[in-house]
Amino acid sequence: MFLYRLFDYLRHRARLRRWDPGHAWGRRGEDLAHRFLQRKGYTIVARNYRTRSGSGEVDLIGWDGESIAFIEVKTRATEDYGAPERAVDPEKQRHILIAARDYLRRTDIDWDLARFDIVSVVLTSPPGIRLEKDAFSKQQGHWPVAV
Repeated sequence: MFLYRLFDYLRHRARLRRWDPGHAWGRRGEDLAHRFLQRKGYTIVARNYRTRSGSGEVDLIGWDGESIAFIEVKTRATEDYGAPERAVDPEKQRHILIAARDYLRRTDIDWDLARFDIVSVVLTSPPGIRLEKDAFSKQQGHWPVAV
């Protein structure tokens, strides 16, 4: 376990040197969320899925039993300005829906199996990670346009 944490720390430090700090923290949050979801029984099948047109993006895609979950990961250093999941506004939800619909069409998976989750990561020591299953509806907001 110690070596695993050491490796994670070193990888994160290397990212800080290559990326701007905001991207490095976000990527660290995605890494933590990925491992957290695997421990919860999810099978992650894609990371950072984007539509070809760039109109939609999903952080993680994974199977949770019979459902395919499209997971948005929100990372914050603290909760001083509110919970991270509050940043998933209707516009962000629309982009996730577009990417989900594109992914399901390309993989020939039924839309009825889709679910939308949010993982909130707060980079305290130890990191705080919360999963909100079925965080928003497939019908919420505007129906995504064809990609």
